[in-house]
Amino acid sequence: MIHRLPVRVYYEDTDLAGIVYYANYLKFIERGRSEWVREMGIDQAAMKAAGEGVFAVARVEADYIKPAKYDDVLSVETRISSTSAARVVFGQTVWRDAVKLFHAEVTVVLMDDTGRPKRLPKVLKLQASLAE
Repeated sequence: MIHRLPVRVYYEDTDLAGIVYYANYLKFIERGRSEWVREMGIDQAAMKAAGEGVFAVARVEADYIKPAKYDDVLSVETRISSTSAARVVFGQTVWRDAVKLFHAEVTVVLMDDTGRPKRLPKVLKLQASLAE
């Protein structure tokens, strides 16, 4: 499943040169992953409250390809690249129309209250198997 999230670039997202500040791409893709997880029916706040764990980013590998600018409408595309018992790797791309601006591979783990890894929810494993 590919999830797409529209994002508009606001003045606050840009730097002195008028382009999107590099760290803001990480915010954009975080929103994309959060909405993807929500659409899978996973309530992260309820998981945490029930002691079922929290998701945490363990690794990001990012490529900045072309700049986005003020008032651009972007699309954050999120898909599962791979999974294991306790981690999921998301492939995330930011587009402006048909122009690829940014791509990242983001490794996310599920952790318990002590910071130890936990097994992923079944719905994420199901989505990963459908993606392969």
